[in-house]
Amino acid sequence: MADKPKQGEILGVPYNFERPSLGRLVSSHWQPGDSMLVQKPFGIGYTLNLASWRSWVVLAVVAVLLWQENSTDDTDTDTDTDDEDEDDPVEVVVD
Repeated sequence: MADKPKQGEILGVPYNFERPSLGRLVSSHWQPGDSMLVQKPFGIGYTLNLASWRSWVVLAVVAVLLWQENSTDDTDTDTDTDDEDEDDPVEVVVD
C-alpha cells in the first residue's frame, strides 16, 4: 500500500497534515514580504499573515463588527421588556 502524502494541493487548495511544531506555527503566521493569506501550518486552506498590514485591517473590522453585534444584543433585550403594549391584541376593522 502506498503512503499518502502529508502535504500538497487539491484543486488549488493547500493541505498539510504533518505534525505541527512551534517554529512552524510562528513562521507560518509571520512572513514579511508575502501576501495577506499564507498556507496554514496544519490543516486545509489558508490563514492570515500577521506581518501584512492588510491582515490587521481585517482583524480590526471583525473586532468592530463583533463589538457592534454584542452591543446591539444588549439594547434589544432592554427594549423588549419596555414595549409590553405591543403584545396586546389589536382590533382590525375591514369594510
